[in-house]
Amino acid sequence: MKMDKEYNPHKKAKLILSTALITLIALFFLFPLVWMIVSSMKAESSIYKDMTSWRAFAPSWNVKEWVATYTALFNRFDIFRYIGNSVLYASCVTVGSIVINSLAGYGFARFKFKGKKLLFGLLLATLVIPGETILIQQFQIAKSLGILNSIIAVILPGMASPFYIYMFKNFFESISDDVMESAQIEGANALQIYWKVMLPMAKPAIATVGTLTFIGSWNDYIWPLMVLTDSEKFPLQVAITNINNTQPVYMNQVMALLTISTVPLVIIYVIFQKYLVQGMGASGTGVK
Repeated sequence: MKMDKEYNPHKKAKLILSTALITLIALFFLFPLVWMIVSSMKAESSIYKDMTSWRAFAPSWNVKEWVATYTALFNRFDIFRYIGNSVLYASCVTVGSIVINSLAGYGFARFKFKGKKLLFGLLLATLVIPGETILIQQFQIAKSLGILNSIIAVILPGMASPFYIYMFKNFFESISDDVMESAQIEGANALQIYWKVMLPMAKPAIATVGTLTFIGSWNDYIWPLMVLTDSEKFPLQVAITNINNTQPVYMNQVMALLTISTVPLVIIYVIFQKYLVQGMGASGTGVK
């Protein structure tokens, strides 16, 4: 009797080795996150005392200390305001990014107009330009428009992205022309086809763009710092710098603040990971 699957020691050894390497790499990237979280769940003195032992990766045995740091942090600073500002900015940028980039991608994918290839080529060429090189020009435009120190100044520059337009264009091009023709027969115009037909079919692209935009806007530090002067309008990332420079500085409170700014993004990424893979695949191949 022949075995269905022949035993291959080399294949098994290769699998064990690759699994071990992946585990080590994962631990290498995870240990700073774990250390940050557990350091926010212990007393200030314990962080330095446990620095050179395995206890550095374990929270305090006293459960009350797990929340004591966060309680002291929220009592010292108006953290909820900064979190609310970050959520507001990131949500507005995300919604605007989905609408604007999907409309542009829909136009490039489904309409024929003079200079289309040249315009799209120039759009893709802007991908090689580092964002930091145009910050001064963006600031001058915001100043001339009179929108400095406002919500609009924070969210407006982050809405449009050549890469996201490219993603939506590829995704819309992968949808069969029969879908549009059927909608046109039913009497739908171009905007109705976009809103009621094409956009609902682009859920992987929407999830990808939405997730990446939210994470990017949440982590944005330089631009809000440039255009905002009122500290009450600061997002959490900008507020972190001010809080870390406010004496006295407690390491466990710093770790708690960083945990608050990091863990929500990890949760969002884990939830939408499946859609991110689908959306990134569609952006490169046009296959849903």
